[in-house]
Amino acid sequence: MATPKTEAFSRKEQDLAAFAKALAHPARIAILKVLAQNNECICGEIVEVLPLAQSTVSQHLKELKEAGLIDGNVDGPRSCYCINWKAFEKFNAEFSSLFHKLKDQQAKSCC
Repeated sequence: MATPKTEAFSRKEQDLAAFAKALAHPARIAILKVLAQNNECICGEIVEVLPLAQSTVSQHLKELKEAGLIDGNVDGPRSCYCINWKAFEKFNAEFSSLFHKLKDQQAKSCC
């Protein structure tokens, strides 16, 4: 049985890739901006400010939540979401570290 190729990479590399993938859609960036402005938001309010259908927004919220970038509570018909700032701080530090390492390597490269 074949093993997934992701297993060949460190947990940190896999986590960074998952974080980047979760951010790799302009609708998700827009959703995060709305959440940052409001600190907490009901899903319906997000739909009102974005040119997307409710189901599309819900799918993007699901992706962000699965990646750990947002937290959410469902209270009957209302869904409230907020940014998980601890996750952003963690990945900010890890991306900064990665970029510094890449920059150091670039100084040694021939190109």
